[in-house]
Amino acid sequence: MLGEYTITGRGASDIAASVEHGVSTGELAPGELLPPMRELAARLGVNPNTVAAAYRTLRERGVIETDGRRGSRVRARPATTPRESMGVEAPPGSRDIGNGNPDAALLPRLAEALAAAARRNDERPGLYGEEGVLPELAERARAAFEDDGVPAGPVAVTSGSLDAIERVLAAHLKPGDAVAIEDPGWGSLLDLVPAMGLRVLPVQVDDDGPVPAGVAAALERGARALIVTDRAQNPTGAVIGAARSAELRELLSRHPHVLVIDDDHGQAIVDEPVHPLAGATRSWAMVRSTAKAYGPDLRLAVLTGDPQTLDRVVGRHRLGPGWVSRLLQYAVVDLWQRDAVDPVAVARSYAERRDALVVALARRGVKAHGRSGLNVWVPVPDETAAVARLLGAGWAVAPGARFRLASPPGVRLTVSTLTPDDVEPLADAVAEAVRPSRGVRYD
Repeated sequence: MLGEYTITGRGASDIAASVEHGVSTGELAPGELLPPMRELAARLGVNPNTVAAAYRTLRERGVIETDGRRGSRVRARPATTPRESMGVEAPPGSRDIGNGNPDAALLPRLAEALAAAARRNDERPGLYGEEGVLPELAERARAAFEDDGVPAGPVAVTSGSLDAIERVLAAHLKPGDAVAIEDPGWGSLLDLVPAMGLRVLPVQVDDDGPVPAGVAAALERGARALIVTDRAQNPTGAVIGAARSAELRELLSRHPHVLVIDDDHGQAIVDEPVHPLAGATRSWAMVRSTAKAYGPDLRLAVLTGDPQTLDRVVGRHRLGPGWVSRLLQYAVVDLWQRDAVDPVAVARSYAERRDALVVALARRGVKAHGRSGLNVWVPVPDETAAVARLLGAGWAVAPGARFRLASPPGVRLTVSTLTPDDVEPLADAVAEAVRPSRGVRYD
């Protein structure tokens, strides 16, 4: 345990910094077992609660992980390495269904849109001092928000959903504040929140979205913000329906100070209606990305929210990048004006692949989740074994550790590239992969 490295410090922050230093220098290797809290407290001459606070900080920063009676260990990856790096590399001859990408065949071709953007720029080059959001882009985005019952509010543009969420959180919260997040949930968000110095409060998710009891518990524990995915939840495919939305809105009405962020990245790829939580509290924002429907490399998202939140976001944005390239905004406007994506056809295509896989797994006695979006989530008894077995069968999937904190193990399967002929062989492989190994108990 620890080898030659000595943890030092009298306060929780000093102890946490000592462990982080050991990890960054390599003196504390990935997987290294840390001393039990009482043992380290006795060694340092401090209260066990001080060590517990240090370990909690390290967990929230992604430096260590705790597994019940097995103790706390340095994570198997550096704290600065994003969860996306925990994927499984698909060897030659295997299929990669773990990357989360949309089907390239369903994305619009960008040549015409980018050419139209270039022509507009030639006619009137974008210069300093102009408005950050194109009026026609803001108008179309605002109309789409209103069609879905989102309260009136200004429109801003950011470089993708994660950029928008980070800016909204920074506009309201300070380091140490708690944020309620779906678990399992979007791995990048699970990385971002602790990287901002915020505390993560995991909230259980079922097929209808965040479980109200979990949200209530997080609010009672002092959550200053709640982030929800309205549709196409990553990785489970959950959808917040009308009943769940009403239940959550009623709950949030008793906590008007809480910041609520709706992530609706599933717009234009999902045929389920949206039931946002926007406006349930005083401070709110709703984010929509162009990534899944129009292309991940466009790096553009639109957001709306209450005037104070948007004013803070836009003001801070001006002091950093200033604006999102108007060339990209021109291209997106062109795509919208030409109806370059048929959302009904795209949603149907993904639904057919997703539903076929879920049904095929059910016939084999395997429970799977996938109401909407690009992914299917399969609970498994042993994540490492399941990933290894599927890779051996020729399927590279995403390990659930990328998406979860306290929720049980699982694997994520991206259906974007599946064909009808793929469904049965894949379902066979998954059914075999989730079978517990002989002689191993899963309590």
